[in-house]
Amino acid sequence: MKRALLSVSDKSGIVELGTALQDRGWQILSTGGTARALREGGVEVTSVSDVTKHPEMMDGRVKTLHPAIHAGLLARRANPDDMAALEEHGYGPIDLVAVNLYPFLETVAAGDVPVDTAMEKVDIGGPTMIRAAAKSHTDVWVIVDPTDYHAVIDALDGEDDPVLRRGLAAKVFRHISGYDAAVATYLLEQDGEAEVLSERLESSLQRLQTLRYGENPDQKAAFYGPDVPAGISALEKHHGKELSYNNILDLDGALLSLSPFAKSPRPSVAIIKHTTPCGLGVGDSLAEAYGRALATDPMSAFGSVIAVNRPVDGATAELMSTLFIECLVAPGYSDEAMAKLTEKKNIRIMTFPGDDPSTFLSSHGHLPEPRVLRTVYGGMLAQTPPIPPFYGEVDGSWSVVTERHPTEAEWDDLRFAWAAIFGVKSNAILLAKGGGVLGIGAGQMSRVDSSRIAVRKAGDAGRELSGSVLASDAFFPFRDGVDAAAAAGVKAVIQPGGSVRDEEVIGAANEHGIAMVFTGRRLFRH
Repeated sequence: MKRALLSVSDKSGIVELGTALQDRGWQILSTGGTARALREGGVEVTSVSDVTKHPEMMDGRVKTLHPAIHAGLLARRANPDDMAALEEHGYGPIDLVAVNLYPFLETVAAGDVPVDTAMEKVDIGGPTMIRAAAKSHTDVWVIVDPTDYHAVIDALDGEDDPVLRRGLAAKVFRHISGYDAAVATYLLEQDGEAEVLSERLESSLQRLQTLRYGENPDQKAAFYGPDVPAGISALEKHHGKELSYNNILDLDGALLSLSPFAKSPRPSVAIIKHTTPCGLGVGDSLAEAYGRALATDPMSAFGSVIAVNRPVDGATAELMSTLFIECLVAPGYSDEAMAKLTEKKNIRIMTFPGDDPSTFLSSHGHLPEPRVLRTVYGGMLAQTPPIPPFYGEVDGSWSVVTERHPTEAEWDDLRFAWAAIFGVKSNAILLAKGGGVLGIGAGQMSRVDSSRIAVRKAGDAGRELSGSVLASDAFFPFRDGVDAAAAAGVKAVIQPGGSVRDEEVIGAANEHGIAMVFTGRRLFRH
């Protein structure tokens, strides 16, 4: 008689699997809650303790760690000595194992979980059994994913499938590796931020979605995420096509760009194209904020991804309906807004998890772990995530370095501009006035070139630059950037400072009557 050992944390489909095996003449071994679920489902179960002739100990900590189990898994069926040893000791082979592990990730995801509580959710017997079964996969079926139950039953009814066996075994080792990495990461995080960049980089993500293609049609692609949804994988899609590779990249840029406005007292809108903002705006209403954001660069906004920090109402949806939008993410949508937006079948309409997007964004919710990872040729770079300069908060470390101080209106614009430039690719220059961005220069090798592009883009959009402010994500290495800003009508500048030519740059600002603020903090985004 074939024997199967079923002991799962995720009990979805387990009764169906047990029934199917029993119908095929298999004996079912099980433990604890799985055994109860199987019996309640009409499956006859033999307790593991009846096989081991030893009771469970220590609140179930010790139950399957016994030679009667592991000899049955590790015995090589084609090896006469192995089979003789089984018979000598009165053990029998175990031909199938279905096990998934204690919910460690789900336990620690709640946050502030004591170490002793977390350690109780570290599985010992489960990984040991599935490792043994995976090692013996030519003789033992091993299943850690309930979605594989049907494939195994089909294989039992047909010819043996060595490719499926190897695939299931590989899934075991990936599963254990990710599980162990999660435990290690949790333990290191208990010692504070210093361990974020630990000696070894351990990260395990599961494939959430196979994508049609990557950045280009000739590239294969998939989207991976943590077992417990976070960031983009936690967004809920209500309408539209599946997300593409480029959609996901732009969504990441949208969440990053909106994060400085997470705590904004005013409705805020970020419009993203090719991972960098092409429009940002705040207003007394979401419709006003959207209008200001769109006016930044209406041509580039075609085919964009948009993120907003307030529920979309009917008036805003009416304005948005005239633009081709790839993705829209918001805290929610009125019935009128949803009816209007869904008139276009391809727009992806998404919502933030929970009721308050400020928590999701201000806690770096767009990042699934407390570090930013980036592949390079032959390696990986890791850094702690950037902290957004939150719009509406006054930073006491800023200093006015020019003879003229900003006016109150200019202070408002400077705070907005500094928050708005956070998501722009370097070298970044941003012009703003009255709660809206007028022009953006991004991704240039020269900062003065970014300044010229920002001015030109503002002109192309018909924006008036007189009295505007300018934000720079890093210091001006020469005065030419200030001269160009003055010629365009800029009246105040905000930048990190720190150049060896700061005095020269400040002198240029004084010559032009420009107020200049140093933040002491660079916002590079390569």
